Amino acid sequence: MRVVIAGGHGKIALRLQRRLTEAGDHAVGVVRNPDHVRDVEATGAEAVVIDLEHTTPEVLAETVRGADAVVFAAGGGPNSGAARKETVDKGAAVLLADAAEAAGVRRYLMISSMGTDRADPDSDDIFQVYLRAKKAADDDLRGRDLDWTIVHPGRLTDDAGTDRVQVGRLQRGDVTREDVAAVLVAALHDDRSIGKDFDLLNGDQPIPEALAAL
Repeated sequence: MRVVIAGGHGKIALRLQRRLTEAGDHAVGVVRNPDHVRDVEATGAEAVVIDLEHTTPEVLAETVRGADAVVFAAGGGPNSGAARKETVDKGAAVLLADAAEAAGVRRYLMISSMGTDRADPDSDDIFQVYLRAKKAADDDLRGRDLDWTIVHPGRLTDDAGTDRVQVGRLQRGDVTREDVAAVLVAALHDDRSIGKDFDLLNGDQPIPEALAAL
């Protein structure tokens, strides 16, 4: 399986790329900064340098073409302003969907966020701006004729993975980045996750069982 990951230098993306390559898949990490190529390649993945804020669907489609799936793992970052929430968290996600459609790639996994359904529509607080941008990206993807899966992780931690989670419509909680990556790999290899939109926290169920129960 060839999987193209937008935001290939992100903390989840690097873990995802390592897991995919260990499973025998071909991961391609799209990064903005050429200095990040080495880190991506250290996971066993291929690195491609494209600035998602300054490209076109046609250019990105050349990298996406021939893939079995794409994953949106990019983000403006915790220290970015409101403008980058729009151009990255929303705009780059839409761009990836446009590129996938242009390249004939149907499978799209979105890393979203818990709380998008509770975003304050009027607040200028940067986290609320972020949640609105993520919700807009999710809504755009749901409206497309693609085989999508939308994952809403809770508060992310760098703790060791547990391979045990809970999924569904959940309240606040934590999930390790390692377990998010593990869920994405499992979803990529399980077509029953297509069309599913769920919150993700650490819990008691083994990942395959949790996804099968969605």
